[in-house]
Amino acid sequence: MSKVLNLDGLVGPSHNYGGLAIGNLASASHKGAASSPKQAALQGLEKMWALAKLGLPQGFIPPQPRPNLDLLRAAGFRGSDSQLIDQAYLRAPELLEICYSASAMWAANSATITAAEDSDDRRLQITPANLISALHRSQEADSGSRFFSKFFANEHLFIVHQPLPAQDAFADEGAANHIRLSDPDSTRALNLFVFGRDNDQSRTTRFPARQSKLASESIIRKHQVRETAWLLLRQNPEAIDGGAFHNDVVAVGLDNFLLIHEQAFHDQAAVLDEIRKRCQLWRKPLIIFEVSQRELSLGDAVKSYLFNSQLVALKDGGMLLLAPQESADNPNSAKICRQILEADNPVSAIEFFDLKQSMRNGGGPACLRLSIPIDQQALDQINPAIMLSEANYTKLKRFINQHYRDRLSPDDLRDPLLIEEMHTALSAMNKLIGR
Repeated sequence: MSKVLNLDGLVGPSHNYGGLAIGNLASASHKGAASSPKQAALQGLEKMWALAKLGLPQGFIPPQPRPNLDLLRAAGFRGSDSQLIDQAYLRAPELLEICYSASAMWAANSATITAAEDSDDRRLQITPANLISALHRSQEADSGSRFFSKFFANEHLFIVHQPLPAQDAFADEGAANHIRLSDPDSTRALNLFVFGRDNDQSRTTRFPARQSKLASESIIRKHQVRETAWLLLRQNPEAIDGGAFHNDVVAVGLDNFLLIHEQAFHDQAAVLDEIRKRCQLWRKPLIIFEVSQRELSLGDAVKSYLFNSQLVALKDGGMLLLAPQESADNPNSAKICRQILEADNPVSAIEFFDLKQSMRNGGGPACLRLSIPIDQQALDQINPAIMLSEANYTKLKRFINQHYRDRLSPDDLRDPLLIEEMHTALSAMNKLIGR
């Protein structure tokens, strides 16, 4: 039986509001505002620590090196590091924001995972996402691949694939478009792979769909997912146009529980019927909690990020729904939370966390973490340097307080001292995790 390891992205010291993500309404609405990298990192760390204190496997993915000055050189800028920054600030400020982007903090996009028990290969499968739908995210793929190769190095238990080709037809956004449902009392599972477009046919009218059907199909084949353990589904184009740029903005699931908005999937009634049919032999019945548009509009779902909450199986039974504070502040989503607790389903507790720094850039609790179904033998083989022990929690908190600015504005990206601060922070992080 698998456990779940949650790997959260540790927010980087260059966290800023560049408004770079097309279709991400929160990101666009806060473009140009001053951020607090220190607050962002501490908020994310406290969420991780809350789960670690419950005795649940919790790890972290370190920030990627920033600024990515190779991007500025590729764009034709020349000179010293400070000259590159100054030229980009004056001539291409969006490129400067991109090379400082801390978007790797949203670990749900870092890779797609297939449990060993769901694969004919019988090893845990990892494909780092190519993230080519947005320039600021596409620069994460190489560093992400190196991370997984280093920290999941036992080739008898893990296989780390190369990202899919960096071509539009293979556009892959990682686990933000994947849900693994499973029977806690058996080895049966159903992986939902969700795509937004079939090559160039997205069916959206306002925002582009990011995940391609070919990417999802390719990962199913690469991971050798058992024939009975997957479904390929299309995300509702209306949801994408409404700001649900990834499926995890409108649906979340764990074990035998699926929490979903009425507008999550295309032809949703038929999809849910098929999911129920595929899970009908489970010993512990699948429970689907569907929230209608009348109860919670798509707009409120996106604003509150209720469906971007994180579901966690508790050691003594039941589930914790770890939701952003915005879900409590919105009257309609708060009402849904009360209904979830009152209904017959595995959720036994809901906790609201302050993740405002991430939320203002369009990422909630589920965006910040990569969920990895894993058995104890494989878990024991993961390098402990990235596991959140009490000692590592203390070290990370000290690291953040020492190396992160309280405030970062768009004009601050021009500061040549910021480059030096980033390099110093990177060296300290490499020392902390032994890299």
